[in-house]
Amino acid sequence: MFVMLANMIKRDHFDSLQEKLPGVSSEDITQFENAKVGHVRKNLGLWKGDFDDLKPCWVKPSFSDDVEQTEGFVTFALTNGPEYHISQIADAVIVARNLGATLVMPDIRGSQPGDKRNFEKIYDVDAFMKSMEGVVRVVKDLPSHISTRNIAAVKVPNRVTEDYIAEHVEPIYRTKGSIRLATYFPSINMRKAGKKGDTDSVACLAMFGSLELQPEMHELIDSMVERLRTLSRTSNGQFIAVDLRIDMLDKKGCQGSDNDGEKSCYNAQEIAIFLRKIGFDKDTTVYVTESRWDSSLDSLKDLFPKTYTKEAIIPADKKTKFLDSEFEKVIDFYVSAASDVFVPAISGLFYANVVGKRIGYGKTQTLVPASSNFLSPYVSNKDHFAYSCYC
Repeated sequence: MFVMLANMIKRDHFDSLQEKLPGVSSEDITQFENAKVGHVRKNLGLWKGDFDDLKPCWVKPSFSDDVEQTEGFVTFALTNGPEYHISQIADAVIVARNLGATLVMPDIRGSQPGDKRNFEKIYDVDAFMKSMEGVVRVVKDLPSHISTRNIAAVKVPNRVTEDYIAEHVEPIYRTKGSIRLATYFPSINMRKAGKKGDTDSVACLAMFGSLELQPEMHELIDSMVERLRTLSRTSNGQFIAVDLRIDMLDKKGCQGSDNDGEKSCYNAQEIAIFLRKIGFDKDTTVYVTESRWDSSLDSLKDLFPKTYTKEAIIPADKKTKFLDSEFEKVIDFYVSAASDVFVPAISGLFYANVVGKRIGYGKTQTLVPASSNFLSPYVSNKDHFAYSCYC
């Protein structure tokens, strides 16, 4: 969705990790310290600079003359974390625009029943509404004369198409007058980019040009990123973010390989050896998407002593509010998006949408330990590297 180059490593840089590895010993560390990685450094360009000439893929549209502006409303909620919020926003905007309906500002639902907060607790309301000017009508609240009992619940697949809306959503909308939308995700396999269509520009704008953090969250993320940069003096303030969630690694989807023998998840030890093998030295600062230290991360810290979790870098006065809460996902998402290098240890929607958000920031260096299972809809393989075209 943005013209860019995402630097990714071909799977054969990680072939040696396909076998089960023993614990990282002092001999292993010495071996990596003495490894000849000059050729890899030359090809990879460690800490390659950001691109300043990236341009957004969208041209902000105006209200379409082809769609009759109607009196109904589309309501929805944001759920499951920021990687889902981005997709849910895009689908809601596409549906409302195609129906000529007015979009109602969503609330945010947590993982527990009754866990509900207003949009402005995480995101900037004014920035969102401004971004949607000329795209779709937006109101902060459902008008009082509209009864929620008369609003029909409608599920749509992520990356909903115009044809799907016309066939499955519009008839219900015309009958009921307003709908409550819920996006479902048929698969988190990011290998297929989907069919291009006229709605791509609008979806791109909604995903990557509409959600901005509210001031307190923005300040928190900035302070954590600045802390990581301070800890990264030996690399000119540059740091790596690794999406390495222990709870995900324990789930069935991360156990073993698929039918093609390809892995979709990598543990701390495998990521540590991958990073060292391609040339990052022991002084590299690494942020991992875990709240507190877990013993399973020890093998990563053995090779990269400057490895930190949220607990280690979040300001002390913010720990009570932001640790052990739904805000943790927001922190991980936006710190990963702001990092100089992003390494996904787990394939899925978090990886896919972090890559998209990074491109919006001009951050193009994403290193992946495998290829086909780790393709976001914004990247494709070509020769030794994966090139991403966002147009």
